Order: sequence, then C-alpha cells, then structure tokens
Amino acid sequence: MKIISCMKAVPDPSSRLVINESKNWIKDNDLTFVASEADNYAIEEALRLKEKHGGEVVVVSMGGEESARVLRAGLAMGADRAIHLLDPKFKGSDEFTVAAAIAKAIQKDGGADLVLAGVQSDDLGTGMTGTMIAEFLGVPHASVVVGVESDDKSLKVRRELEGGINETVELPIPALLTIQFGINQPRYASLKGIMAAKKKEFNVWSAADVGLADNEIGREGAMYEVREVVVPERKSKVEILTGTPEEAAIKLVEKLRKEAKVL
Repeated sequence: MKIISCMKAVPDPSSRLVINESKNWIKDNDLTFVASEADNYAIEEALRLKEKHGGEVVVVSMGGEESARVLRAGLAMGADRAIHLLDPKFKGSDEFTVAAAIAKAIQKDGGADLVLAGVQSDDLGTGMTGTMIAEFLGVPHASVVVGVESDDKSLKVRRELEGGINETVELPIPALLTIQFGINQPRYASLKGIMAAKKKEFNVWSAADVGLADNEIGREGAMYEVREVVVPERKSKVEILTGTPEEAAIKLVEKLRKEAKVL
C-alpha cells in the first residue's frame, strides 16, 4: 500500500505572535515552525498502516525551509520518501491552490492508494485542504476520521460526528482521509531514525515540475485574499442586578427583551 501523508509547517503554538506591518499576517521571520498537530496524527496512522500491510509512506509539504524541516522530521519518524514543493511562486497560496499543487505532486509521483491529511491546520484551521485534494484527484474521501481499517482493496472508516456520535463508512481504494486529533499516539523520532532520515530520498519540485501555470498558483490562483488580521478586542462589562431574587429576575427579563428588540 502506498500512502501519502500531507504535512504543513506552522508557527510553534508556544511562540509569541505579532501582526506584521501590512496587517495581513504575522511576523514569521524569527519564529520556530513545527508540524501542524493533526498532521502528526496523520503520519502516525500512515506508519501504522504500513507496518500492518506493507508498502511505503511518502510525506509531502509546500513551503520554504520550515517545510523542509517538517519533512525531515516525518522521515525520521519512519516515512520512506519526501516531496518538498518549493518555489517562490507558491507564495500567497490559499487552501485551493495548495490543494491543487499537492494533488499535482501526487499525480506526478504516480498516485497513491491512500492520502492522509490532518483534519485542520493549527494556523488557519479551515479544514478544507484535504477534501479539496480529494476533489482534484477525483477520489472518495472521509473527514474527521477516528479509526481506519483496510483490507488492501477497501477501507472501513470511523468518523466523528457532532454530539460524540460516530459513524462507520466504507470507501474503495484509492481514497483520502482527514485525520482527527487523538486517533493515536504519534511516535517520537529515535536517534536511529534521525540518522536514517539523512539517507532517504528527498525530492524538491517547483510549480513547473508539477505542471502548474503561474495563474494557477500563489496569489494569482488563490480564491481569496487576506486583507487584514486583527487581534480580538478584550471587553468586559458586568452589571450587577440588585434587589431580591424576584426583583433581579424581573430586571433581567426586561433587559433581555430590550436586547432582543435591538437585535
């Protein structure tokens, strides 16, 4: 079974984030980047499936040197190969253009039996990239996955729904799954794994390498543009209703009625 696991480099959650001068993103020059948390669960699930069924695990990421570090960490965990989508033209990409590029890379690499991605990233958190990759590839998908079983021809997948309810669905292979937090316990890279990672295949592909035109990538191909990023304003307004409990209740009901009229 060939499994491709998508990884995204995001600012370390413990970092102090500051909005940049253009006010359209954060200052990221001096930040430490790590793999998005859900992607760690995805690659762990990929490695477990490989250990059970054989085959290979390929990690793929788009970005600069921060993505290269994340990919090397994936190799150290046990992935067999890495694909790094690196090109200045990718700058400004949104979820749509990232999904298009990753799908092209998967096709260039000969396709996959299974593609795994984290359910959402730690930075934007839209949860759309994985499902759009599936659409570009033309394969079925399941999201918010908390359990995976495979017989090499099909998948039996447990999905998490609202209210703590799970559902089980069956999918043919090839397919794409977005992996939920907590599905497993991601392993740490051993010293042996770190040393072995240095010898593993690490492909670096540009937009042209995967067959993408300039109007399909970066800001030009993006479906939206971030105009401004703001920090939520902290407000605290507390009003104490005096009087007996009955009097306070009457005052509260009257205030709620006035608020409803305003809305």
